[in-house]
This record gives sequence, C-alpha cells and structure tokens, in this order.
Amino acid sequence: MSASRRFPNGVYREGNEPDPRFSLANERTFLAWLRTALAMYAGAFALEALALPEAVGWRISAATIFLLLGTLAAVQAWFGWRSTEKSLRRGTPLPGLAVGAVLVVGVVIAASLVTIGLYA
Repeated sequence: MSASRRFPNGVYREGNEPDPRFSLANERTFLAWLRTALAMYAGAFALEALALPEAVGWRISAATIFLLLGTLAAVQAWFGWRSTEKSLRRGTPLPGLAVGAVLVVGVVIAASLVTIGLYA
C-alpha cells in the first residue's frame, strides 16, 4: 500500500519504513494507553455506582479526576503513537514520556480523595 493511502498521511509520508517489529511494538503501546484510559473511566463510573451517601463531594471529585485522567491517557495514546512512529521513520531518538507523571500524581490524588471520603 502506498504511503499516500495510509492513515494518517502526515506520519507515513515521512522517512523510511521501519522494521515492522518496532511499528508493532508502538501499536501495542498505543493499545496499552487505551486500556489505561478505559481503566480510568471504569474507576470513575464505579465510584458513581457506589454512591456512598456520606462522601458525595469527595466521590464526585475523585470520579472527575479519573475521567480527566482517562481522557488524558487517550490523548497520550494518539499523540505518543504518532510522535514515536515519526521518530522510527526518521531514524531519530524516540520521544520521552510526556504525561506519565501527571497520571501517577492524579491517581494518587483521586485515591486519596476516595480514602478521605470513606473516613470523613
């Protein structure tokens, strides 16, 4: 298939075709980020399904954080895949992890809010 017929064209028209193993590994990383996003969304929905009456504010805050983190993980999946694929095709160094620390801090904050809400 020609590069002009592959999506996204902006990625595939650059550089040379890399070893397929690297592109497939990049795709697996993309899918892992999507699984992370789904887990964050599931956490948010689970908090709302629990509906702990004495911790409404804490629960809603934690659920909101999980929703935001899920969206951030989905965005990271796309932009991370795209920048890594471009780097592979150009033969340049791979990009660093842009949002990993934000996700870790967000999960710690959300979990703390849930814990505080349970004992408040």
